[in-house]
Amino acid sequence: MLTFSRFTRYFMEVARLGSLRRAAEVLHVSASAIDRQILLAEQKYETALFERLPSGMRLTAAGELLLADLRRWHREYGRTLERFDELSGLRRGQVHLACINALATGVLPATLTRMGQEHPGIAVDVQVLGNAQIPLLVGAGEIDFGLVMDPPPTTQLQMQVMRSIPIGIAMPAGHALAGHEQLLLGQTLDWRHIVPTESLLVGDRVKALYARHVDAIRYAIRCNNVEMMRALVLSGAGIAVMSWLDVFRDVQEGRLAFVPLSQRQAKPLSLCLCVAPQRQLSRAAQWAMEKIREDLKALSLSKEQPDLHVGD
Repeated sequence: MLTFSRFTRYFMEVARLGSLRRAAEVLHVSASAIDRQILLAEQKYETALFERLPSGMRLTAAGELLLADLRRWHREYGRTLERFDELSGLRRGQVHLACINALATGVLPATLTRMGQEHPGIAVDVQVLGNAQIPLLVGAGEIDFGLVMDPPPTTQLQMQVMRSIPIGIAMPAGHALAGHEQLLLGQTLDWRHIVPTESLLVGDRVKALYARHVDAIRYAIRCNNVEMMRALVLSGAGIAVMSWLDVFRDVQEGRLAFVPLSQRQAKPLSLCLCVAPQRQLSRAAQWAMEKIREDLKALSLSKEQPDLHVGD
């Protein structure tokens, strides 16, 4: 990047790798040349940027401060380049987003694929993270926007409700319960249950529901991972309380069936898009947000899939 000095590139690479030798291999320059640039900067700033240890290079407190500023400048410069592109149309750009694990298969990968086909010059950096991490990164300006489930109320971020996601019983296709329009948990007690732990959003939502049937439920397995729960239901280990978003792809492809629980027993989850209201998003990020909104609204529904409400 022309606006960033040789020292900046050298410093950031050594900070990332913790080694002069490894940074030299990546940058295709000698380790002594990199070290000379760092020593000159330390003399100029009159402070040490690295601790030189037998195991490698470790940032000092001053080095940590400089690295944080350089990363911020790097991001801002990238956004400036995006604005240059916007003056002549949407040709290039960088979009930074994060989503929960439930979106890592199905809807979002298909949307990202179409985005790449429509505008191949737009690069997307997508992170799959925990529900609580995403709002923090949006608020810190590390990502443009995030897709989260049931976020806590906040005045720091703008939350746009995209979908109401039913909670229900996931079961193998052709299961005896599959023909119901909706179910009460009490109607499922004859089958073994794969029970979500409280660490999962669904687990926290149905904790009290399970507690009322603790003596009657036929527990098969307790599990803290949605993908494992899906695999167990697919293998016939039992039925499970899950969200529709966790299993819709399997339902579409005929591997699983899904019947919503009565909303009196299990209130639906809210899938939200969160942005920082004070941040001016690039044209590329705004375009990506709109594409994701469109695909969430246009999800094809079938008999087995409960209709989803699109929020305002």
